[in-house]
Amino acid sequence: MTLKKQLYSPEEMTAAISMIAAAIRRDFDTDGSVPYALVGLYNQGVPLAERICDEIERATGRRPEHGRLDISMYRDDVGLRSGLPLIRETVIPFNIDGHKIILVDDVLSSGRTIRAALDAITDYGRPNMIRLAVLVDRGDPEYPIRADYVGFKLDLDPAHKVAVQFDEDGDEAGIFEVNWQQKPLNR
Repeated sequence: MTLKKQLYSPEEMTAAISMIAAAIRRDFDTDGSVPYALVGLYNQGVPLAERICDEIERATGRRPEHGRLDISMYRDDVGLRSGLPLIRETVIPFNIDGHKIILVDDVLSSGRTIRAALDAITDYGRPNMIRLAVLVDRGDPEYPIRADYVGFKLDLDPAHKVAVQFDEDGDEAGIFEVNWQQKPLNR
């Protein structure tokens, strides 16, 4: 049986997204000489990137360029999985050459997803720089990868998964610890 424990509410998620958007604006919304864009990673990085873009547009009146990136074929475990990966459409409606790119994902855990994303994004061109924004940083990556913009830092049992759910998922929104087991009371 899979159990979920809510770690952060939708309101706390919204506040963290606003904080990330404000930090990105401070760093990149300067003179506009080098364009910047957000690229969300499937699955939950895509709606997170949209929400960050919404916040930036609300604050500045300008919406940053944004896209969606599928990394399925770049993963280092693609041949180890029992089934075929679900391939989604990568949509990058701008030339990334010379852009400042902010990769957006929901959870930074091992760093393997971001390693794959770096390989994938550079197949589309040569950005000026690449930064990383995540809603949740698990804090102990296997790769030397760190997030530049973080909503929450968590230190959880490695066997437990962190699940980010947005309203449009049709389920309760929030950030959850999955496979959470409450310890029995000592009597």
